[in-house]
Amino acid sequence: MRIVVIGAGLGGLAVARRLRREGFDVGVVERDASAEARFQGYRIGLGPDGLAALRGCLTERLLPLLDAVAGEMHGAGRAVDPQLNVLAELPPRDEGLLFDRNVLRHLLLAGIEDVVTFGRHLTGYQEAADGVVLTYADGSTETADLVVGADGMGSAVRRHLLPDVEVRDLGRYGGIGRTPLTDRFAGLVPGWSTMVSAPDVQLMLGTMPFRRPPREAAAELAPEVTLPDTPSYLRWVMLLPPERAELGARLADDQDDGLAVLRSIAADWHPDLVALLAEADRANSGVGPLRLGDPVEPWPTGRVTLLGDAGHPVPPGGAGATLAFLDAAELTDALVAARDGGATWTAALAGYEQRMCARGAESRAQALATFSMFDAARSAS
Repeated sequence: MRIVVIGAGLGGLAVARRLRREGFDVGVVERDASAEARFQGYRIGLGPDGLAALRGCLTERLLPLLDAVAGEMHGAGRAVDPQLNVLAELPPRDEGLLFDRNVLRHLLLAGIEDVVTFGRHLTGYQEAADGVVLTYADGSTETADLVVGADGMGSAVRRHLLPDVEVRDLGRYGGIGRTPLTDRFAGLVPGWSTMVSAPDVQLMLGTMPFRRPPREAAAELAPEVTLPDTPSYLRWVMLLPPERAELGARLADDQDDGLAVLRSIAADWHPDLVALLAEADRANSGVGPLRLGDPVEPWPTGRVTLLGDAGHPVPPGGAGATLAFLDAAELTDALVAARDGGATWTAALAGYEQRMCARGAESRAQALATFSMFDAARSAS
C-alpha cells in the first residue's frame, strides 16, 4: 500500500515516521524548498496525551534528545498593567512540557529524510476506484493508494476534498515575536505566563527555556542529528483590538513597519517591556491576521483523508500540535487494524475521521473561548 503524505510539518512527519515503522510504503511531499526555507513558528506546549503521542513517533535513541531540548514551566501566572504592577495572580497550571516548533520539526525529520521530497507543490488530484493520481506544479504525477493531507490550515488537499470549508479572517490582528531570554527578561514571566493588560491591547508573554541548547544536545546525544542553533527565548503576542483592524492589515504587509508600530504602542510602558520589543528577533517577529476555519464534519470516506490543521483549522490557542500528534497515532492504528484484518479500510478510516473531527470541534470551541477571555480582559482594563 502506497501512502503519500502532503506536508512535512509536525503532523505529516509524525505520521510518516509511524507508518514507516509499521512497514507501510510512505512518501512525504513538501512545497517548501527545504526545512529551513521559512520561519516555522514558536513554542508549543504538550500535555501528557500529546507528549505520549509525540514520544511514540520517535525511536528510543532519540528520546533522550527530545527530553534535553524540552522546556518547563512552573508557578502561578499573573496579570499586570503596563508598568508591571500586579493586577491579579493566576493559579498554577500544568502545561506539560514546552518545545520549539522548528527544533521539533528537525528532530522529527531525522532519519526519514529519504522519504521526504522538498520543493514539490501539489496542484490537484483525481480519485479513482483503484487509487489517487496526484498532480504537481512541475507537471509530474504520481499514484497513491491513500493520500493524507497534512498541509496546514491553508491545506490544498482540504480545498479539493471539502471546497465548502473556508478559512476566514477573524477581523483581529496580532503582533507576535520572540526575544532572546536574558536574566532581565526572565523576570517578566516568573510563572507559566504573564499578561500585560492595557486599555486597548493585551501583551501575552511566555518563555521557551531549553533545558540544553538544541545543537549542543544533539552533538552529544545523537551526532547524526542536526538541530537549529536556537537560544532560549521569550515569546510575546500583542493582540490588537477590533477597531485597529485596518492598522493591522497595513502592518501585515511590512514587517519592519509592524514592529515599529508595536514598539510605539508600548513606548511609555515599563522599561523592561520597551526593551523586550526593542530587542526582538527581527527576522522572526511581525504582525499578521488571526484566522479561523469553518467546522469540519465527517465526509464520505474515500482514498483521501486529513490530519492536523488541515482537518481542524483552528486559530492559535487551539492546541494544534497536540491534535496533530494524536491524529498521527490514531490514523496509523486505524491503518494497521485494517491491514491486519481488524476492520475494513473504509470503516477504519471513517472511525478515524469521526474522532478527528470531534477533537477539532472541541479545540475550536476552546480557542474561541480564549479570544472571548481576552476581549473580556480588555473591557475590564
